[in-house]
Amino acid sequence: MDAAFTAEQEGIRRTLREVLGRRCGPDRVKAAVRTADGYDRELWEQLSREIGLPGLAVPEEYGGVGCAPADLVLACEETGRALLPSPLLATAVLAAPLVAALGGAGQRAALLPQLAGGGLTAALAVPGPALSAALGLTGDGGAGEWAGGGRAGGVQARRAADGAWRLYGEAAQVLDGHSADLLLVPAHAGGFARSRVLLFVVRAGAPGLVRARQTALDETRPQALVQLRDVEAEWLGEGDPFDGGGPGGPGGPVCGALAAVGRTAAAVLAAEAAGAAGRALERTVEYVRTREQFGRPIGSFQAVKHRLADLYVQVQAARSAVCYAAWDPEQGGLALAQALEALRLAAGEAIQLHGGIGFTWEHDAHLYFKRAAADELLFGPVHLLRAHAARRAGLFEAPAAAPATASPVPASPAPTRKAAV
Repeated sequence: MDAAFTAEQEGIRRTLREVLGRRCGPDRVKAAVRTADGYDRELWEQLSREIGLPGLAVPEEYGGVGCAPADLVLACEETGRALLPSPLLATAVLAAPLVAALGGAGQRAALLPQLAGGGLTAALAVPGPALSAALGLTGDGGAGEWAGGGRAGGVQARRAADGAWRLYGEAAQVLDGHSADLLLVPAHAGGFARSRVLLFVVRAGAPGLVRARQTALDETRPQALVQLRDVEAEWLGEGDPFDGGGPGGPGGPVCGALAAVGRTAAAVLAAEAAGAAGRALERTVEYVRTREQFGRPIGSFQAVKHRLADLYVQVQAARSAVCYAAWDPEQGGLALAQALEALRLAAGEAIQLHGGIGFTWEHDAHLYFKRAAADELLFGPVHLLRAHAARRAGLFEAPAAAPATASPVPASPAPTRKAAV
């Protein structure tokens, strides 16, 4: 594998770093997350217009840039460095690929250009505790149990007499769900007898749709409670949704598409975490070079040097894993586990080495700590990511028994005992 970046990729990274360096400092991040939308709309429009960030991985025929998903992964390392609050993850990483994979020709033509240009934002309304399972990160969601199983929970769909689809239910911890123009809602249809998971599009402002922003540990990833009270929705697909079983049994093509999106999403999330970990390390090194104790910079003490050296190895290992996952998304889960662990360690060391000021809740180091903790809650934890990757690789399977072979030496006859005379 050639891990060298192309000139185009380096240009995207360099431009992103320059723009975010000017417009997305810690103070601006804190101000943006406290707005009603939870992000800076002007900055989002600039990134969409000048760089085409939400359309990097969208084909050119639909108004995108036409780059590979690897380019989006590498670009997101820069957004992670700045802890950019934006609808990029929900729109470009989770929603747009689902529209491309499952939508009909007319739906793709109508939705993808607007998503790629930043004119529309979207959110995937899967209940928060089930998001990692639905994306296939910590379990096999192919059967669609996370959608309610046709009995209770999740979101239920029914088709009215006029052919329109109606949804009812709720989903919590929906990323950017309070501000998205579109909601992609996986819902259980057909009841228990004809169990099927389908994907629906719900427009903002639809009658019966209730959305409320929730208090989240990481304010840079806004979350919402979405309630659907007999809301009219559009099925994302063509033909008859109940025609054939489709791959994955009751999960149908929706669960397969979600798993494919999850592999790319894991690589993107790993890139964000690795970028955030690298920036947290840089800020800590800058601090220990200037903070003096006993008449010398604390960075000159051997104990501090050893801690930072160990942390540097963790961050570089995470970046290497991200680069590998960018070219092979099948390794996204392992890369995400490595990057989340590196970010947790980097954020913890940043708080420790900043001393008394680092322990204050208002310090910038806590932005990285909150991102690490929140991402593990939503997409992990680390040990489950690794356990699922090990199961997929077959590491927990019992070895096959060796076939019995005939012995070249005939067995000796069993000794016999003479009868007593």
